[in-house]
Amino acid sequence: MQKIVLLRHGQSVWNLENRFTGWADVDLSAEGVEQARRAGALLKKHGYVFDVGFTSVLKRAIKTLDLALEELDQLWLPVQKSWRLNERFYGALQGLNKDETVAQYGAEQVLQWRRDPYARPPALTPADPRYPGHDARYRHLTARELPLTENLSETLARVLPFWTETVVRALRHRQHVIVCAHGNSLRALVQYIDHLSDAEVTQLDIPTGVPLVIELDDDLNRIQQYYLS
Repeated sequence: MQKIVLLRHGQSVWNLENRFTGWADVDLSAEGVEQARRAGALLKKHGYVFDVGFTSVLKRAIKTLDLALEELDQLWLPVQKSWRLNERFYGALQGLNKDETVAQYGAEQVLQWRRDPYARPPALTPADPRYPGHDARYRHLTARELPLTENLSETLARVLPFWTETVVRALRHRQHVIVCAHGNSLRALVQYIDHLSDAEVTQLDIPTGVPLVIELDDDLNRIQQYYLS
């Protein structure tokens, strides 16, 4: 049996402002910083020592992992960053206040965009300043890889290669792994690991800054999972 820890970044400034964030590179709020430190303290209390960390290329996840590792006195840990662990790309909703979006489009439509695994929010155009093709960190991506919008199933499709090719390789080598990412990229991973149905994943919420421990057997099938508290 081995364990992997999944950690959603601490509260961001746009979480606090109730905005759709997506790939916008917003920072942690003051509470988010404290959540990250508490996560590290919890992991230290329970005796966790890691061999490798994985995170997205967005600062709220990167900083959360750094702050947690600082609490663990493991800042030396090798960390690999990948765009594949980024939050779901919310298209033209990115940056909009969620309550104002409900007022404009209706609660049912917004809920469908947020929770239906196959519902896509309105798309951006490549001319939009929010399009990731304008960002240097994505210059190596192809036009097909650069999203204009994403649903959860598409988020899973881009996260899964990183899981199978990189994270699983580390687990096969018996390394102790922590993955610090985002609400929807982690939801997609948990859906895959737990074999959740589309209906079940719509009910899944992953809180900010609380370590989720997944115990796996030698074939990397889930045994059980739980949040540290």
